[in-house]
Amino acid sequence: MKISIIIPTFNEAENIGKLISHLLKNANENLIELIVVDGGSNDGTCRIAKAAGAKVIICSKKGRSCQMNEGVENSTGDILYFVHADTVPPASYMTDIQEAIEEGFPMGCYRFKFDSNKKILKFNAYMTRFDKLYCRGGDQTLFVTREVFEELGGYRQDYKIMEEYDFMVRARKKYSFKIIPKEVIVSARKYEERSWFRVMLANSIAFQMFKFGVSQDTLAKTYQRILG
Repeated sequence: MKISIIIPTFNEAENIGKLISHLLKNANENLIELIVVDGGSNDGTCRIAKAAGAKVIICSKKGRSCQMNEGVENSTGDILYFVHADTVPPASYMTDIQEAIEEGFPMGCYRFKFDSNKKILKFNAYMTRFDKLYCRGGDQTLFVTREVFEELGGYRQDYKIMEEYDFMVRARKKYSFKIIPKEVIVSARKYEERSWFRVMLANSIAFQMFKFGVSQDTLAKTYQRILG
């Protein structure tokens, strides 16, 4: 079992070095590569990522879907593990993924909790233990076998938002999904920069628009307008 970690980035200088160091420190012989796929950062993200030990690719097209797909194209592992730059998986992530695969789950994620003690954010974190689509998200990280990923055609290149939801909807029609009962630590910066109500409103409206098939342009513009 060989694992490729793929991290899409855009101006993540504050987080990327710490994340890579954490992942490499807690890796084992199953980690074959750690790839950062950058969307045009101008804050030193790529330099920091290289210095920390990652293979860095400058994506030909900005956008998380394109960046993650390009990371896969440049990877060789039979297990793909997608991690956002502002999240920190448990130290046991390598054995957690291996055990889930051996149990027969070709894909899955973690629960999460925020790097904040605010009580209202603990509600969001608590909800991630439930197996409902609206309780999921890319922040929880996602592992998937290369076979399943390629069979499904990867992430949709035309998606500007909700790309991980779309992938999970397609994948779960056929494959079982493991929610590992441990937490990824997620940055609360979005909630701190805006407000809990504004972010939750934007997320809820975006999710409903996604369910009803609203165009990506309209969905993305609406989401950004609500966030301000």
